[in-house]
Amino acid sequence: MDSAQVDAYLRRLGAERPPRPTAEALGALHLRHLRTVPFENLSVHLGEEIVLAETPLHDKVVGRGRGGFCYELNGLFGALLTALGYRVTMLAARVYGDGGRVGIPYDHMALLVRTEEGGDWLADVGFGAHSHGPLAVGERADQEDGGGTFRVVESGPDAAGVRGGDGVRGGDGGAKASGPAPAADLDVLRDGKQVYRVEARPRVLDDFVSGAWWHSTSPRSHFLQSTVCSRVTGDGGRITLSGRRLTSTAAGGGREERELETDAEVLAAYREHFGIRLDRVPVRRQDDTGPQAGTRP
Repeated sequence: MDSAQVDAYLRRLGAERPPRPTAEALGALHLRHLRTVPFENLSVHLGEEIVLAETPLHDKVVGRGRGGFCYELNGLFGALLTALGYRVTMLAARVYGDGGRVGIPYDHMALLVRTEEGGDWLADVGFGAHSHGPLAVGERADQEDGGGTFRVVESGPDAAGVRGGDGVRGGDGGAKASGPAPAADLDVLRDGKQVYRVEARPRVLDDFVSGAWWHSTSPRSHFLQSTVCSRVTGDGGRITLSGRRLTSTAAGGGREERELETDAEVLAAYREHFGIRLDRVPVRRQDDTGPQAGTRP
């Protein structure tokens, strides 16, 4: 990411270029990202190709004022942080579902970020409702955050009885991952509930292509069940448009919902609440393509 692209990205966030890659600057950029760049899966339902490469992601998020899901948002945010002097490692994660079962490999992407002070932080601007700031990787006590109470712990054995993580480090930048890696797989908990398991091995953006394809095509993917667009609001709450339901959640937990009746109302909500300008309302992919959509193995 060159200097002009960095400046354009920072303008998108409404943020100044930090003078040094500190933990404080990381936290400020993380929160600005959550407030300005929505978590959204609209490309899946608009028939747009999801390309996991830095230039098309920059064109989408910065050039066209869109958002994206985890691979897109964390992939591009990681490139920005690297350009600003942080040491960034991409990590794969598997999201916990019902019954404590984890999702597919490469289910999610998170970022391990080392700051100027030498601290390691788990940054994630691509999970929807999650922590508002980075989480200290080495801290095992509760971490209070605007998004809840979080805890990072070493994972136990998986379903095969294997304890993951070998602390492998990445390469020296460029196409290779760089920076530190945790010594073991980690579980991230929010308000006492397991959210996802982060694998220790460093990854590169191309590793997540299969996960992005699965989430975009499989009938088992929750992304195919409805359109979603969501961001953190200035007061620490959240605004979400899922299908035609617009939900506003206050920081204190108050909640308001209303159904949008017309296409014009839906397009206006995308524009006014998320800065996204569309010429048509996204149609849920399964409704648009029929019951055989996404049935390839």
